[in-house]
Amino acid sequence: MTMQLKTKPKPKPKAAPARGKRKFDLIIVGGGPAGLTAALYAKRAKLNTLVVEKMILGGMVSTTYRIDNYPGFPKGISGMDLSTLLQEQVKKLDVDISWGGAISVKNKKDHREVCVDGKTFSAKAVIVATGTEAAKLGIPGEGEFRGRGVSYCATCDGAFYKDKNIMVVGGGNSAIEEALFLTRFGKKVFVVHRRDKLRADKVLADQAIADPKIYFYWHCVVDEIKGKQKVEEVFLLDVKEKKKIKVPVDGIFIYVGSKPNSEIIKDIVKLDSKGFIVVDENMKTSASGIFAAGDVIAKPLRQIVTAAADGAVAAESARKFIEGSNI
Repeated sequence: MTMQLKTKPKPKPKAAPARGKRKFDLIIVGGGPAGLTAALYAKRAKLNTLVVEKMILGGMVSTTYRIDNYPGFPKGISGMDLSTLLQEQVKKLDVDISWGGAISVKNKKDHREVCVDGKTFSAKAVIVATGTEAAKLGIPGEGEFRGRGVSYCATCDGAFYKDKNIMVVGGGNSAIEEALFLTRFGKKVFVVHRRDKLRADKVLADQAIADPKIYFYWHCVVDEIKGKQKVEEVFLLDVKEKKKIKVPVDGIFIYVGSKPNSEIIKDIVKLDSKGFIVVDENMKTSASGIFAAGDVIAKPLRQIVTAAADGAVAAESARKFIEGSNI
């Protein structure tokens, strides 16, 4: 029988349902830091607000082991704890929530419509805060072994690899943070990076280089993932020496960037060449009454703190639009 290396689905937190209502002042698609902050500001402005979320409030923050750069937490905070605090703050305002995946956003003459799993909700304005998903390598074995040794979330799956050899692909903050986290479980953690220097913040890079459990494959990319019922070995290509390297591992965690979840809006707003939503300083998109915030927008820095700031600006801009003010 094929072994499945998967965690149980996280239970959805208790929250106010949409209560049968179909018309709102504002619909926020996405319940991560940007969406929840937007909801907080919108409800404080007395806007009749609906949040649409397909998974869990807090978004990808919930899967982050530790956050050390969010203001106000000098000792750091776990992603789940920060997510829980965000949820509690928003739920105190009795925000309406529709659980399900948004299928489409339509821009009508005097209102906007969001279709959620067969239900259609309308609003005067919409904020798209759908975030991103992990980018894939697109190599042989990646899809085949997903859930059987291939993962994109160390917090979710790291505990499966106690005393095992683990590989992490990437050289940015996410990759190095997760590599450090995985040293709690793994016997060895191999970091694969196509350059000879990490892109992660220096404090993280120095910490990883000094860790006795972390080993580096510089100038390398992953060429193929192999195994029988689960991942057993990874073939690397040394781009400098032009040679292949076989590395026996039990799991591989991939952090090579992100892909914007902009599919539902791509036909009605302007996107950049990578699919991120183009907005102005007020978080306005190219479509009237539609705003965007968080990691799904085109911007130079994608962090929790910038997502929260985007959400606040988007909510204020949406309020002004709804009330007929110029922005």
